[in-house]
Amino acid sequence: MVDSPTLRTSFTGTAGAPAGSRLEKLKSHPRKPGEASFFFYDAHFKNDAVKVLPGEYFVHDEDLVIMTTLGSCIAACLWDRNAKVGGMNHFMLPDSGGAQDGGRYGSYAMELLINELMKRGASRSTLEAKVFGGGQVIAGMNTINVGQRNTEFVTNYLKTEHIPIVSKDVLEIYPRKVCFFPASGKAMVKRLAAANPEALLAQDRAASQRVVPPSSGAGSIDLF
Repeated sequence: MVDSPTLRTSFTGTAGAPAGSRLEKLKSHPRKPGEASFFFYDAHFKNDAVKVLPGEYFVHDEDLVIMTTLGSCIAACLWDRNAKVGGMNHFMLPDSGGAQDGGRYGSYAMELLINELMKRGASRSTLEAKVFGGGQVIAGMNTINVGQRNTEFVTNYLKTEHIPIVSKDVLEIYPRKVCFFPASGKAMVKRLAAANPEALLAQDRAASQRVVPPSSGAGSIDLF
């Protein structure tokens, strides 16, 4: 996924964390396969944050920020309104993949996220979803259409699992930056200008060929 200049600016923060701080504990905690591990202090929100890269997920129940940037990929943000725990994934393709593929395929990415939420006390019956991404970020790329396929997949998957989509910002032509707050279920989305169309084009082509490119309040969505 390609970072825009806007995103890079937002991700600036402290170079290190004070001994004993929550950020230090997050960085030192053992990570599970596919779990996001890029932690930092976000100066805009004045809070600890984690960036979810393609194929990753993250679940938490405290007041921090889970962030990602999307082109044709999808991020599903799930939140349990009773357990007050939430998480986000970031998948590239709708087709079924296995554990060897990590979370870059939709089916496995959704399983990873839901299973981790349930380990944290969530229940399928009280989960709700916010869905982002699936953009056609390169003009004229109708033949690949990865974004539409991803959007159709996640919509159908959540319908089958009886998890309601309470809000979404999908399709159209925009890359997006998404921020999710797992303690409250709040989500914020910012539509970005494509700063590097060639890189986004390469990313969509890689996704269509099933190749992972190099990493480069509830019920509402706020724009920021």
